[in-house]
Amino acid sequence: MTTTPKSRRGFAAMSPEKARELQSRGGKGVPAEKRAFSVDPALAREAASLGGKASRGTKDERYD
Repeated sequence: MTTTPKSRRGFAAMSPEKARELQSRGGKGVPAEKRAFSVDPALAREAASLGGKASRGTKDERYD
């Protein structure tokens, strides 16, 4: 069986400088007053407490 090399795409194909420039834009697209978690810390705490519970349930629920 012959394997073909994977082509590099996305950040892997970019120069480190270009990737760093794009990554630095990550949080700057929306002003702070329009970001829900920066306006309402309680909402951020609630979302963080959910973790993976919503998608998979607890271990006990999965193995009933």
